[in-house]
Amino acid sequence: MKAKSMIKILAVTYGLIGILPIFVSDSSIMMRILTMILIWSVVASCWDLIMGYAGIFSFGQVAFYVIGAYSSAILSVSLNVPPILAIFMAGTITAMIGVLIGLPCLKLAGPYIALVTFAFQLALEPFLKGPLGKAIGSGGSRGIISVPPIEIFGMSFSSSELVQFFYLAFVMTLICSAVIVVILKSHWGTAFLALKDSEDFAASLGVSAFKYKLLVFGITSFITGLFGGLYVHYVGILSTRMLSMEVFTVLLIMIVVGGIGQYPGVVLGAVITVTANELLRPMGIYRLLIMGGMVVLIVLLLPDGVTGLIRKFSFSRWTNKENRSIETH
Repeated sequence: MKAKSMIKILAVTYGLIGILPIFVSDSSIMMRILTMILIWSVVASCWDLIMGYAGIFSFGQVAFYVIGAYSSAILSVSLNVPPILAIFMAGTITAMIGVLIGLPCLKLAGPYIALVTFAFQLALEPFLKGPLGKAIGSGGSRGIISVPPIEIFGMSFSSSELVQFFYLAFVMTLICSAVIVVILKSHWGTAFLALKDSEDFAASLGVSAFKYKLLVFGITSFITGLFGGLYVHYVGILSTRMLSMEVFTVLLIMIVVGGIGQYPGVVLGAVITVTANELLRPMGIYRLLIMGGMVVLIVLLLPDGVTGLIRKFSFSRWTNKENRSIETH
């Protein structure tokens, strides 16, 4: 997708989301949905960048999100680091771990990378609950409670100040989304696509698989960890429940609904998925069943997600316009 089209879709989507609090600020449910759309849209975008564009089948995105959350919580609770600084430090810590995980993945093919990164995610929960996790301040099975809210210039940003926190998340989302667009449309994005299509051909053109694979691991881990840290200061508590298969599944649904490698379709996927997930919560155990059925229908009817539908509609409208122009002449 062209940069101009990306910017248009992002501008319309985030523009609508940005003005909604004017009308729904009194509804805590709606404000929670809007805030979680912002957070998850960036986390899902990072996964789409590494999997849909770089072609690296990493299944550790939720793990990086949780590492960012735990890092920020531990820094602010145990070491009294100011939350806003703890968030950026958490992003840096997550990026370093992402690079370390990426190193052994350089010698592996697609499905094996998925297995290694998913195994890392599975190992994270017992680590956080075990003696080593407790030693660094994870709280073990109990988790971490009373995570302090973000304080900037005397203003508090937490779940008790929904509108203020929403606009803080909104600004961070816009910045990170702009960074992702710049990356995709720079020589980095071209290198990622080249490695995805044919690593041998990319190498013959001088594209270093080692450099760019570590780069994409580092960038996506940093941004994901950043938003993990943002989330924990929003909710104020933290436990290993964030590593559940439900979170992993919902995140994967966002990418499928938006279209893998169809950025910014994943942002639209986050809007649809988060809204549906929250509204279907009263359905209990049937919620994921309904969402799973929705995904099956989308995969069968719209293999490129909602982005494919938008592209098809735009092409059809452009074709009709051209036909009318020809008939006029």
